[in-house]
Amino acid sequence: MILTDTHTHLYADEFKDDRSEMIRRAISGGVSRLFLPNIDSNSIPGLFALAKEFPENCFPMMGLHPCSVNEEFQKELKVVEHWLMQRTFYAVGEIGIDLYWDKTFKEQQQYAFEFQVKLAKRHGLPIVIHTRNAFDEAYEIVERNNDKDLKGIFHCFSGTREEADKVIALGGFKLGIGGVLTFKNSGLDKVVEHVDLEHLVLETDSPYLAPVPHRGKRNESVYLRLVAEKVAEIKKESLEQVAIVTTENSRQVFGI
Repeated sequence: MILTDTHTHLYADEFKDDRSEMIRRAISGGVSRLFLPNIDSNSIPGLFALAKEFPENCFPMMGLHPCSVNEEFQKELKVVEHWLMQRTFYAVGEIGIDLYWDKTFKEQQQYAFEFQVKLAKRHGLPIVIHTRNAFDEAYEIVERNNDKDLKGIFHCFSGTREEADKVIALGGFKLGIGGVLTFKNSGLDKVVEHVDLEHLVLETDSPYLAPVPHRGKRNESVYLRLVAEKVAEIKKESLEQVAIVTTENSRQVFGI
């Protein structure tokens, strides 16, 4: 059984004491495809180191996270643009809009997001989208740039049924489902119940958003199985079927 973690920050400082062991734990637990979103220029060395250490398991993305958009964002975008021309990446991500903590750079976030969507189209890559308190703003940019070739994931999806339907209607996009699904009263179970399995991919967003019973603790990729089990319970499917379909969905997005 192969499970695919479509979004995991394995280079994060939270793993500095046991990083390699933690990754081997995930692989031994069947979570053998690990897709790594970038944050900004500071995360690139760790990202590349993992892709080199685990070339058959760790697949890097390149992008500028919306929370790293500040006065220097144009320099950061040039870094993204540079690296996309230098080596293989499997997506442009994570990119998007986050208005949860601060709206100071809202316009810059919107510019950076659309710039990177267009970069992805130029390089024939999918996009992995971060939206927090900004679904409508991000969706409008994706819809404006959408065509038959654009595809990707709305990462850490926790929206409504109506928002899920809008993502699905775009054609090439999946909903990234993670540990929030296991949280009591999250409401995400009703959305997953409503959406066909073919539209879902699984993720941990490690080291964040650990599923129950690890909620509040450090998340890691091996816990993806707990998310898969919850999806299986809601969809009344076997764990094996959930693994097969969601991994195939990830292949459709990332091409491998």
